[in-house]
Amino acid sequence: MSSHRVEIRIDDRYGSRVDPAPLREAAEETLVQQSVDDECDLTVVVTGARVLRELNRRHRGVDTATDVLAFPGKAEGPFVHAFGGPSYLGDVIISFPQAEAQAQAAGNTLSAELQLLVVHGILHLLGYDDQTEREAAHMWAVQQAVLDQLGVRVHFRD
Repeated sequence: MSSHRVEIRIDDRYGSRVDPAPLREAAEETLVQQSVDDECDLTVVVTGARVLRELNRRHRGVDTATDVLAFPGKAEGPFVHAFGGPSYLGDVIISFPQAEAQAQAAGNTLSAELQLLVVHGILHLLGYDDQTEREAAHMWAVQQAVLDQLGVRVHFRD
């Protein structure tokens, strides 16, 4: 039994096209492979491109669409989670239209692309970064190991 609670929220516009089970599985496998033993909660949201663009603009100062954003839930300062309760790892927000376009461009299934983005977002929540080539190579290797364990095959665009 997992000590992690993964909440999957899918915008009504995409609910008929997104199965939440593989997203939850990708999240749980990422936490297991990264040895996140402490009880924690996280939320994965699949929504529209406008939402991601606005969040990207507001929180990163980048006024453009993006595929996935991760917002850590760790409180800063002297605050801690309730004694004995789970910590809140954070939110992974995914743009359905961007995921769909990337899946088509790379020849991936939509489910595989969404799982890739879940793993990628959670790795960011866990402190991974991909700003330098070295960081990106390490993060992508970890990401690939999770996907391999799940049996998910993805192709990357050149």
